[in-house]
Amino acid sequence: MKFPKSSARYLNAILLSGVMSFVVSGFATAKAVGGLPPGIVMQWLGAWAIAWPIAAVVATLVGPRVQRLVARLTQ
Repeated sequence: MKFPKSSARYLNAILLSGVMSFVVSGFATAKAVGGLPPGIVMQWLGAWAIAWPIAAVVATLVGPRVQRLVARLTQ
């Protein structure tokens, strides 16, 4: 299944925010519970389920501004 090119910005924001929130929520959960106790995977997935939609919205809204800033900061 292919998406239209016009959806690339949104697809990028959704996929990248999913990966980033997955990794960050895993580290944050492990730190919050003091390591890797039994049941951490379910806690991690619960934290990720909350973090991903928030991260996706932020990435979609802020992404174009960040791209413009990067363009100004680079040659």
